Amino acid sequence: MSTPATVKLTIDGIAVEVPKGTGLVEAALAAGIEIPVFCYEPRLGAPVGACRMCLCEITPGPPKPQAACTLQAADGMEVRTALTSAVAAEAQNATLEFILVNHPLDCPVCDKGGECPLQDLTFRYGPGNTRMTFPKRTFDKPIPISPLIALDRERCILCYRCTRFSEIVAEDGQLVAVNRGAETQIATFEDEPYRAPFSGNVIELCPVGALTSTAYRFEARPWEIQDVPSVCGLCPVGCNVNVTTREGKVKRILSRNHPEVDQGWLCDKGRFAYQHVNADDRLRDPLLRVRRRGFEEISWERALDEAERLLRAADGRIVTALSGSETVEQAYALAKLLRRGLSSHSAVLPEELSDALDAFRIPLSAIADADVIAVLGDAPVVERAPIVELWIKQAKRNGARVVTSIDDVGDASNAILVWCGPRGDGGTDVAALARRVGAKGAFYLPQTANARGVCDAWAAAAEGEGEGEGPNPEPIGLLVVSGDEAAANPDVRALAEQAEHVLVVSMFHGLAAGWADLVLPGTSYLERDGTYVNLEGRVQRIRRAVIPPAPDELAWISRLAERFGVEISPYASAVFDEVSEVAFGGIPFGVVGERAELPAPSQNVNTELLGSDPSGVRPESGMRLIRYRPLFSGPAVERTPELQFQRPQAEVELSADDAHTRGIRPGEDVTVRSNGTSVTLRARLNPELRTGVVRIADEHAGDLQPDVELSK
Repeated sequence: MSTPATVKLTIDGIAVEVPKGTGLVEAALAAGIEIPVFCYEPRLGAPVGACRMCLCEITPGPPKPQAACTLQAADGMEVRTALTSAVAAEAQNATLEFILVNHPLDCPVCDKGGECPLQDLTFRYGPGNTRMTFPKRTFDKPIPISPLIALDRERCILCYRCTRFSEIVAEDGQLVAVNRGAETQIATFEDEPYRAPFSGNVIELCPVGALTSTAYRFEARPWEIQDVPSVCGLCPVGCNVNVTTREGKVKRILSRNHPEVDQGWLCDKGRFAYQHVNADDRLRDPLLRVRRRGFEEISWERALDEAERLLRAADGRIVTALSGSETVEQAYALAKLLRRGLSSHSAVLPEELSDALDAFRIPLSAIADADVIAVLGDAPVVERAPIVELWIKQAKRNGARVVTSIDDVGDASNAILVWCGPRGDGGTDVAALARRVGAKGAFYLPQTANARGVCDAWAAAAEGEGEGEGPNPEPIGLLVVSGDEAAANPDVRALAEQAEHVLVVSMFHGLAAGWADLVLPGTSYLERDGTYVNLEGRVQRIRRAVIPPAPDELAWISRLAERFGVEISPYASAVFDEVSEVAFGGIPFGVVGERAELPAPSQNVNTELLGSDPSGVRPESGMRLIRYRPLFSGPAVERTPELQFQRPQAEVELSADDAHTRGIRPGEDVTVRSNGTSVTLRARLNPELRTGVVRIADEHAGDLQPDVELSK
């Protein structure tokens, strides 16, 4: 491998050698020197030099200060920042003076106060007083550009970070700059609400208090809060986050850049759905069904007595339905209790996941450098694993081809496969396809946040008896429903109708009322300590940010297990060390740090099994319906009022060719029929959807079957 070319330069008299093509801002950091910036953000693409805060004296070059962010380091270059150059210092002071001409002096009430780059740099580089005596410009405030984001226009310094994110990264084009010159303002396209899955990122990108969160507005100040490093538990990507708390309550979620996983971006569900922990119907005490009187609250001691009675009475005829949101430790503890203490073998896992993709394990960031990306399965990636959608968009900007059939991959020396389908094969088919075409890597997108970790933990508790599950007993003596996602699942509800008794673990009263015999309060991922396994196979640490209103699941599972002679520690660290010996190569709990590493690809995995194109086959007549569970759905979203406008609209997606064939125009009402049932929805053309396929969100698809017909 050839050594990359380097260049040598001096910055404020310090010699530094950096790879060729390095920007001056990064080169200065290599020398231990900070060049102040506002508009510059490497994740947003090429610099634009809008704020002029990075002005430096550079020789050889023009005899005037230059914007360092727009320049690359070159051999023999001599850079003088404001630390050593009076010219650069005067230029930076003047830049700040102009930025502050109309900027309001409202730091004491601004949500950005104490965390504001403008505030910090004004103290370091700006003038100590103002020469301006005229009134500052004011605007109506705040302007709600969406239910999630408020805009204070007088604070805006026109760095264009927000509009560049909308245009270049998210590619939604909804946030724009209107007017020109001194009248330039940030606005939404045609003043429509900013309705996009990644809109909240502009709040963090804004270097001043112009764009703020409506949920966090006036909730806390920087000296009153604590940030807890953790991982988002709402989708299988496992974005790294900081959970901001104040007085024992979650106040906001911020990104915590893991460059291989999320690049510092978050979807709006991960950023704003934390409010579900304070829902009005949150359970704090166990509930027991009492005939003629509905439910009554009972003590935890009595609840454990009732749980023991139900487990023993079932006589091994127990079925466990898991959500895929449990921690590895919770799933293992529950499995160990049921499989070893009660000989219960039947489980409804969130998905049956294969280890076949371990041979093609690569970080998500590798998608950005791929030449070809095959997105198989027809379900929308953004609804299943939203950050993967951003990686794919970045790859397209870098010149990658994105195809929807394995036959279009062609030369696959640098190809990556992504499987996102309505049915799950656990990744076996995609692994076989990756082997067949020689792909660089492959990803299977599970439907739940910790599906892989839950399956690994459940299998690890088998203790040599085999990983397979037996058929459900008939009749089911006891159905154990673990978590809100399982409690809200129609298939689990159908199982509950067949069970003699039902025990539910849920955070919310409304999910289990009417069909459970015993309800034990559950916890959120924000209230747990443990680990999740993301779609890459990366074991990541989640940390308890706030204390839950009820005991953690591990605590009561441990106490319940004692009654059946099974030893389970109530501490996540001890449980993880036990399951890690079987499932994760024995890595200690303490090694799963704030930035988890990706294990090396496995060399002993059978990927020669199936290999059929998992994108599905078009019916002989009509069209194939793809139903999908929207990103903005589920118990957490339902309990976050500000996210309701993000829920999917009543529409049917179809390709441009199918629309042209049937004479359907965008926005027209279309009737979708199958097996005597029909729904009427608005048509939306999707250029990335394959011919012969239509797509509808679950909540709008009714009882439609896969083979459908369309008519106006």
